[in-house]
Amino acid sequence: MGKMSVDLCGIELENPVIPASGTFGYGYEFAELYDINCLGTFSFKGTTKEPRFGNPTPRIAETPCGMLNAVGLQNPGVEKVISEELPKLRKCFRKKVMANISGFSVADYVFTAEKLDSQEQIGWLEINISCPNVHGGGMSFGTDPKAAFEVIEAVRKAVKKPVIAKLSPNVTDITEIARACEAAGADGVSLINTLLGMRISLKTRKPVLRNITGGLSGPAVFPVAVRMVYQTAKAVRIPVVGMGGVASAENVLEMMLAGASAVEIGAENLRDPFACRKIIEELPAVMEEYGIENLKDIIGRA
Repeated sequence: MGKMSVDLCGIELENPVIPASGTFGYGYEFAELYDINCLGTFSFKGTTKEPRFGNPTPRIAETPCGMLNAVGLQNPGVEKVISEELPKLRKCFRKKVMANISGFSVADYVFTAEKLDSQEQIGWLEINISCPNVHGGGMSFGTDPKAAFEVIEAVRKAVKKPVIAKLSPNVTDITEIARACEAAGADGVSLINTLLGMRISLKTRKPVLRNITGGLSGPAVFPVAVRMVYQTAKAVRIPVVGMGGVASAENVLEMMLAGASAVEIGAENLRDPFACRKIIEELPAVMEEYGIENLKDIIGRA
């Protein structure tokens, strides 16, 4: 069996497979289906300072080879995540977890990051500056290098744990944003978040989503994600977490060849709740098929 362990910002993972934020809840829901300790880690649901109900329905729409979502960061707020969600997770997950954080101001990001940084269970802080489904926050920070720098610099100064900036593909040059985050002190970057998309109903002649637009995810975006991971990995010296349409062990290897140190799986978890476990189980055979003895050896080797 090939060696599947990887290093992410100084923390070793047994394997590179990480369920992406927004597709795995706070973990314990999936623990009812299988032992989630088989995962490298996972990024829990996007968390904000205050509770959020999210966007009005309908907020999910199917597309060819993917889906649109405009959930809008529905979450109970950071205080309840700490008091209610993390204790439930502790009972079923023994590893460090990745906290996904969003906000509507620099102060919001810093407040939530500081709260979660103090929790022993948290290993990394994934700072979401790329959500396309909220107004006045998220992607508005991730499409401007100066704004991205400001958020990441403020969070980096306020916390001790590794900071990973989650980047938007809805930009002209994603490497410019990545370099700004690196300069601000980010320990890593993760990409891509969803691509902005839209569907219109022929019956009603209105947008399918109440939010009008939503984030496109699923296999349709995989080639775009591979391209952006490849470009970003060559532009920065910090680790890159690749995501976007990953649905198989082969996809994981392709992302790593493009430069990813670890790989997040998103929409595939919604199609098949056992997807991540299956990918981990299939990785050794796929590694053997392609003559890979150690996953660390193929990072960025495309």
